[in-house]
Formats: sequence, structure tokens, C-alpha cells
Amino acid sequence: MEPHRDETHPEIVKRLKRADGHLRSVVEMIEAGRPCLDIAQQLHAVEKAIAQAKKTLIQDHLDHCLDHVVGKLGQDQRASIDEFKEIAKYL
Repeated sequence: MEPHRDETHPEIVKRLKRADGHLRSVVEMIEAGRPCLDIAQQLHAVEKAIAQAKKTLIQDHLDHCLDHVVGKLGQDQRASIDEFKEIAKYL
């Protein structure tokens, strides 16, 4: 089976590598006894980077993979799929 790659995957990898760097920094900060506020700020950065990577991956899946599986639909059927994709942006 051929690997699945979408246009957004390099962006997602970049975000996850950034999150990995932040997470390593958090561990070092805790081990060094840094202030909790500094640690919390770094943890927030990790959390945001991962959340954005997940959101991008899911949105990409909906935009490309779902359309591929569903195929051509009539206007009335298409509206439901488009509405689902739109509301999913708020997850």
C-alpha cells in the first residue's frame, strides 16, 4: 500500500516538531527548577501546537478524503456534506 500524503502533512510535521522541542524544554525547565509560570507558558505552547496540528489534519481529511469517498453528489446531498465540513471547523 502506498503511503498517504496530503499537501498539509509537511505543515503538520513542522508543528509537531515544534511541539516536541517545546516539550523537551518543559522537561528541562522542570528538572532545572524553573518557575511554574515559565513552565506553564511552555506547556501552553506545546498544547496549542498539538491542537493546531490535529485540527489541520482533521480538516484536511474532511476536505480531501471525505470528498473522495463520497464522490459526485447532487446539490441537495452536497449541502449536507458541506455543512458538516463547515461545522467541524469549530471542534
